[in-house]
Amino acid sequence: MKDSDEYAEQLATQLRKGFLAYCVLRVCAKKPMYTSDIIRTLSDAELVVVEGTIYPLLSRLQKDGLLAHEWQESEQGPPRKYYKSTEFGTEVEKNLTKRITALNATLKKI
Repeated sequence: MKDSDEYAEQLATQLRKGFLAYCVLRVCAKKPMYTSDIIRTLSDAELVVVEGTIYPLLSRLQKDGLLAHEWQESEQGPPRKYYKSTEFGTEVEKNLTKRITALNATLKKI
């Protein structure tokens, strides 16, 4: 049997994965974002993310049709891949916002 801290950590990890995808969609809804800018924006909001986590997530969100990428020239080297929410991604982000708001209201009531 697992101890309570270990079990709570597993649950928190599951919550964090979905929450991170939502946060990335929100960040990429505003304007096309380079990967390091996404990481910096999340870090500025006190959500620490490493490249080893963000790249597979970006790939999955793109594969699922929530994000698209475009190449932009860079003054500091080769062209960079910028991610932007698709129309479908924007719809999903709006629907998630409603669900998160409802969940938050439930938590406050409890």
